[in-house]
Amino acid sequence: MAATRSELGRFVADAHAAGRLVVQPRMGFSNPASMRDGLLATREVSAATVGTITLDSYTRLGDQEAGRRALDDGVELNGYPILLHPPATTRAVLADLTDGRFPVQVRHGSPAPERIFDALVRLGIGASEGGPVSYCLPYGRSPLRVSVNSWKRACDLLVRLREQGVEPHLETFGGCLLGQLCPPGLLVAVSVLEGVFFAHHGLRCISLSYAQQVDTEQDLEALAALRTLAARFLPGVAWHVVVYAYMGLYPRTRRGANALLAEAARLAVRGGAERLIVKTVAEADRIPTVEENVAALHLADTAAAMTPRGPVEVPDTGLLAEATALVEAVLSLHDDVGTALLTAFGKGYLDVPYCLHPDNARRTAGRIDGDGRLVWADTGALPVPRPVRDRGTGMNAGELLTALRHVRDRFDFHSSGVTPAPLPMPDGTYR
Repeated sequence: MAATRSELGRFVADAHAAGRLVVQPRMGFSNPASMRDGLLATREVSAATVGTITLDSYTRLGDQEAGRRALDDGVELNGYPILLHPPATTRAVLADLTDGRFPVQVRHGSPAPERIFDALVRLGIGASEGGPVSYCLPYGRSPLRVSVNSWKRACDLLVRLREQGVEPHLETFGGCLLGQLCPPGLLVAVSVLEGVFFAHHGLRCISLSYAQQVDTEQDLEALAALRTLAARFLPGVAWHVVVYAYMGLYPRTRRGANALLAEAARLAVRGGAERLIVKTVAEADRIPTVEENVAALHLADTAAAMTPRGPVEVPDTGLLAEATALVEAVLSLHDDVGTALLTAFGKGYLDVPYCLHPDNARRTAGRIDGDGRLVWADTGALPVPRPVRDRGTGMNAGELLTALRHVRDRFDFHSSGVTPAPLPMPDGTYR
């Protein structure tokens, strides 16, 4: 029996069957007219596009009183305050837009999304994203237990959309943890685990995320591992893979930013992904305009169209084995996936490098090796086949900052014809 697909899932599957990569902006405006204009502009791009309503930080943090004061004072928020605008206003924003040929997804960043999801159900909006781990650890100090319980309730809310004839869709953010310096095996594992969590709580159509990292060949191996594990651990679930253009420090030059986005589009196509979240030339400085988002969508679509479709064969460096070991170890801890996640973080079986959240063990570290790949400097208590021990944090503060700037500087310098500064390595040598 075919798995049940949401409107977003059907749209992406149809586009993939037609040989198109779906491209999607990050876009959110507090003014409803501006939000509608952004969605209309996205729909009119000559590509397979999905619209985005990104919510503001007050909504993400649950501080509606401060958000209301800001709106009353005429402050332009950094996203759409879906809980502050009347439902009729949001319905007017979406009027005549969502017809099956242009899905719209609400993106939010909240570790406790119940009120947001309740609003989505009331509005009949079926697509959102996040996760109990990925929207808790990087973004605040909310206890992981609180986030897991909140996401259980949020999933229960979202599946109520079926009463309106709407099949819900959730996208994991697990493959984007902190965006950088997290070795891909852990990103793949958390993406799959959040997908299993969603399925455990009634979602039948999901997408699995992976953020572009520092080395294309390694990213291709990670995407292959993600697809392999999704097929194994999500039986009966309709799923697709979404790649995020690089989430770390973005190039400051126009040429560098465009080159990095084009590389993300090629990665998505070669890696067999079905959807790409784009970034723009403005990412290093400010919130992008509608025009800059539209330009990014055009660029990504053009780069994708010129790239032979994957997936491609890539060398096996052990990434699949590592991600498999992590997923199996976590799921063996308890039949309830949420409880298993909590136990895993308590034991250090999941441990995100450089993440300062109190529920994160903080015993792991990543680094960029001499071949330009993301590797473990210390695996802490991770149950991986090839543990790396007794190497401290792997990098001092100066080396960490250089590593964080690695992708930005590489694309900026390459676009200008200047050779980038060498990358310091933990052994004192330079790459």
